[in-house]
Parts: sequence; structure tokens; C-alpha cells
Amino acid sequence: MQIQKTGIERSRNITRFRSIDFYLVVPVILLTIIGIYVLNKVLSEGYAAYPGNLYRQIAAAMLGIFCALVICFIDTQLLKVLRWIIYASAMFLLLLVPLDNYSMMAEWGADAWLNLPVLGNFQPSELAKIGLVMVVADLFERMNSKEFSMWKGLGLIAAVYAPPMLLIFKQPDFGTAMVIAFSFVCVLFVWGVKYRYFLLAASLGIVAGIPLVWNFYLEGYQKKRILSLVFEGSDPKAEYNLVQSKLAIASGGLAGNNTGVRVSVPVKESDFIYSAVSEHLGFIGTTVLLCLAFFFICRCLYVASKCNKASYSYIIIGIAAAFAFHFIENMGMSVGLLPITGIPLPFISLGGTSLLVNYISFGIILNISMNRQQEA
Repeated sequence: MQIQKTGIERSRNITRFRSIDFYLVVPVILLTIIGIYVLNKVLSEGYAAYPGNLYRQIAAAMLGIFCALVICFIDTQLLKVLRWIIYASAMFLLLLVPLDNYSMMAEWGADAWLNLPVLGNFQPSELAKIGLVMVVADLFERMNSKEFSMWKGLGLIAAVYAPPMLLIFKQPDFGTAMVIAFSFVCVLFVWGVKYRYFLLAASLGIVAGIPLVWNFYLEGYQKKRILSLVFEGSDPKAEYNLVQSKLAIASGGLAGNNTGVRVSVPVKESDFIYSAVSEHLGFIGTTVLLCLAFFFICRCLYVASKCNKASYSYIIIGIAAAFAFHFIENMGMSVGLLPITGIPLPFISLGGTSLLVNYISFGIILNISMNRQQEA
């Protein structure tokens, strides 16, 4: 009997391993390798904390891979418990941010980080992005099944979103707030809201929302960034980062800048890491990066379309939308197509919190994909 049980367990493990979606795994691993390679080049060029900062990035990657493996091999039903754990943890940590006597307001213009033992700087809003998507996915599914009326469901969704969003706006972290809003809108669209309502909301947002945000929320430096994007050359000081980023991208040529002369770009290791990828790997490297990111997002959308439960589809759509926003915004701001924000490039930019949360998000997507294949 014991031999039979062992054989069954071994068979299940083999089946489980074979169900791993390598179309998701390979792009993520390759993006991480590209990120570590480029960061090694960038950080070795005059950063005082090198190689410690690089080792921490590698450690975060290893921890993230471990977390993704643990998540992807748990039963999908446990995601119902995991979503509330993530949401509650994010809320607790967000409440601690203004109370911990640790602030990076002078460096980054926001008090959005905690200084945790072992982990170091941790940004709770990154965790909130996952928790919010997972919780509201279940609420949308219950609205589909008529367990909740539309108004009750929307009221519960508003109650779930309001506390973390208010705390994030208070920091203020406008970039993360935009990511969360974009993710929610994408889930709402997939859920079935009609086009005309999106157009109406967009019109109201442009007419009423933009003036309010401009006059009462945006800081002076943020306004200058937007104005310099619209009116190029109007403020050379505000455009300095962008000008340097473009020079670094241009210097990369086809296969990277091998002259040894580097362009100085502020926060080149994080916000403007795309310019570093171009500088060190050239047009070929950035093309590979774009293809990997595009393939990963497309694969996520494909998996979402094949899920047997609506809530799983909503989870993947929400997480994939957040990834897509990060990719598009980071690359777009580096070449001057979008306003400059503190949005990192997933799996590439320096930052243990971002990398770890990216892998947790990836683990959730992989878990749903693996269970989908086993049930097919």
C-alpha cells in the first residue's frame, strides 16, 4: 500500500512538473538575466555600494524564484486564502509607512518605503497591486453569478480599493496609483463594461479630473516634467534626464557602445535602465527585450482566455495589465514619448522589492496556468 501511495505521489509530481508553462518561464528568466548583466555593467561604473547592491539584486531574484515556485505548486483553491493574506499584509504595511520614522522624501519625493530587517527598503504599495487584483477578481465573478447585485459588488469593490489608494495618494506615489488604476480599468473592461461608458468616463476624467489633479495634487517638479514633454526645450533643467537618456540610447548603436565612454544618466540603474540596456546591448538588445516583454504579456492574455473560472482570468488580466503598464511607461519615458515617472522596468531595474513582487505576481499567473493545463 505504501509503495502504491509513493508511486501515485511521484506520478502527480511528474505531471505537475510537465504542466509548467515554459512559454511564461523562459521570457521571465531571460529578462532577469538581461537585467543582472546590464546592472553589473552599470553599477560597476562608479557606484560606491558595488558589488553589494548587485549581490542584493541577485539574492532578491533567487528569493523571488523560490517564492514563485512555492506559489505555482500550491493548490489553486489556496489562492482564495492567499489573496486576503496579501491584501491584509499590504494594508498593514501601508499603515506603517507614515509611522516608522523612516522617509525617503528628500531623495524620491515620496514617503513610500519601510526599512525592514534583512529585506531593507520595502515598498508596500507594490504588494497592494497584487492583493487588490486578487480580491476584486472574486467580487467580479460573484457579480457574474448574480450572487451579488451589480451595485452591491461595485460598492464592495470601492470599499476594497479606497483604503490602500488613499494611503498611496497620501505618500504621494502617483506612479503606483496609475498602475493600480490602469489594472482595474482593464479588468473592468474584460468583465463587460460597454465602450460608451469608458468613453464617458474618459471624457469626464479629461474635463474634470485633469484640472483637479494638476492644481491640487501634482508637485511642481511633476508639472515641469509634463510641460517639458509637451513643449520640448521649454525647460532644459527639467529635461536633463530625458536628454541624457536619449544620448545613452543613441550611443548604443547596433550592438552596444564598446568605446568605454558612457553617458551620464541619473538613476540609470532603475528608472532609466532601458537607456542602459540600449547603451550596453544596442538596438539588438533592446529589440530582444521588447520581444520578450511582448511575448510574455501575450502569453498571459492567452492563458487568461483559456481559464475555466472567470476570477482566474480577471487575476491574470489585472496582473498582466500592471506588467504592461510598467513596460510601456518605463520604455516610453526613456525615449520621450511619455512623462517621466518612477516606474521601474519589470525584472530589469535595480530594486529588491520590485523584483520580489514581480516574481510573486509571476508565480500566481504560473499557478493558474499549470492548473488550467492539468484540468484540460
